[in-house]
Parts: sequence; structure tokens; C-alpha cells
Amino acid sequence: AAGPAFRYLLVQKTGAQMNVGLIQLNRPQALNALCEGLMAELGRALEAMESDPNVGAIILTGSQKAFAAGADIKEMQKKTFQECYGGGFLAGWDKVSRVRKPIIAAVNGYALGGGCELAMMCDIIYAGEKAQFGQPEILLGTIPGAGGTQRLTRAVGKSLAMEMVLTGDQISA
Repeated sequence: AAGPAFRYLLVQKTGAQMNVGLIQLNRPQALNALCEGLMAELGRALEAMESDPNVGAIILTGSQKAFAAGADIKEMQKKTFQECYGGGFLAGWDKVSRVRKPIIAAVNGYALGGGCELAMMCDIIYAGEKAQFGQPEILLGTIPGAGGTQRLTRAVGKSLAMEMVLTGDQISA
């Protein structure tokens, strides 16, 4: 593929007709924590797949241990409210939900916080036996920030969504 190489992603076309875009989050040392660099690369990879007429669908996945363990807390903790609000923090995170081609999240392992939100932005979620979904932000004194409260409510209903958001409890596949 043309353009700069990816640091945090593995990107390829696969399938019998090479018409499936496969994007794998690849920050194993951080359980695929969603740092700004990874999210920028994901936006570029999605744009490339969307503009490729040979790609009919996209699969977004992580590793066996973690789809994505959430936003990169180490990166976030340095930011002030003013920096986040004024700088458009999380501005590009909804790119997945705006792609017109179908996106399938293939989840095994942890999909927590921003990782759970990222999976919910996809059109379909295939969850492996070891998949664990959760919104543990409350344990850090905050709440889901990229649309997770709304998407989770639509996905699992108000009662379970409230329980997950207010306790930080996880659910399995």
C-alpha cells in the first residue's frame, strides 16, 4: 500500500478474492491501548479501505489477549480539561462509525473502555469465547467519553448499560 508505513497497525487485504480489508491493532506491550498515534493511523487505514473499490468489507481486530484495553491512560493523564476540550480530544474517534463499508469487529480478549466503544462503532461484533466487554471508566472517576453510554444502552439495554457504566463490571461474550 502507498503512503507511510503503520507503526501501531497491521493492514492487509485478504479473502479468496482479496476484497476484505483486515486491520489489526498492534500495540501488544500496551494491550492495544488506543493512543493518539494509533487512532490517527486507524483513520488513515479506514480511509484507504473505503476508497479502494476492491474492498467490500473491513475487519477490525486485535490480539487473542486484547482487542483494545481502552484509551491510553498514560497519554491522557497529562492533559488538562482545557487541552482536551479546546484541542478536539477524541475528535477523530468516531471515524469507524462514519465508514460506509461494513466493518466487523472480531473481538477476543479485553474490549474495555475505549476498546469497547470502538467495537460498538462497528456494524457487527463477532465475539470469541474469551471476549470481555466493559466500561471501567468509573473506576478512574470518569465516564465513557466517545459515545459509549449511548451505544452501550442501544446494544445491551438500559439496565445492563447502567450497571456496567456505574460499577465498571465486565460482561463476557
